[in-house]
Amino acid sequence: MDASANAGRAEGQSSPLSATASERVDGRRLRSQRTRQSIVDAFVLLLRENPHHMPTAVQIAGRAGYSVRSIFQRFPDLLALRGAAIDLAIERVSHQLPARDADADRATRIRAQVQTRARVCEEWLPLYRATAMDRGDSAEIGLRIRRAREATWKRLELMYMPELSDLSDADRRQVLIPLEALTDFESWARMRGEHGLSIEAACEVWIRAIDRLLPAAPSVS
Repeated sequence: MDASANAGRAEGQSSPLSATASERVDGRRLRSQRTRQSIVDAFVLLLRENPHHMPTAVQIAGRAGYSVRSIFQRFPDLLALRGAAIDLAIERVSHQLPARDADADRATRIRAQVQTRARVCEEWLPLYRATAMDRGDSAEIGLRIRRAREATWKRLELMYMPELSDLSDADRRQVLIPLEALTDFESWARMRGEHGLSIEAACEVWIRAIDRLLPAAPSVS
């Protein structure tokens, strides 16, 4: 075989040796990503089991099935791990809970929004409380929490557009600010914890309050 043929083969395809090396690198990267995900999931599960206790690195490693060293190979510290958990929550909420019934009548929209928000609060309240205290120590955590609040605000605007459409920007904010505060994590925590309401009863409280706060939709002439 002449030199040009060898050159063409070299340019046209990788050698079996280089392909195998690349596969090994890709395999290690995937395993590292799975390990990272398992560590984040373990942290979230521990928080849900004991919301009033911040899990230690030893506890997280034990639940994930890895060593403490594995945690700090993937995260510089536990603050970075908590930031990754917030990213996980934002991603899962955005994929699992798309806006529904946005074009329905007022009562249906309110109930749909409340049920969606209640699921988010019930599932992610332990993480919110565990990371809210980090806002003063970490600009990254603060940024993530602001992103989550912005997503909540946009969803409120979408679900209640008929009632908000004719309002000025200032008046719209005057409606959205109390709506966001009403359906915040801490509001849900007080209803469920301090007042002992069931999920269904807490939803009904939100539904009645939102109906009172929302202005009437403009009549169609």
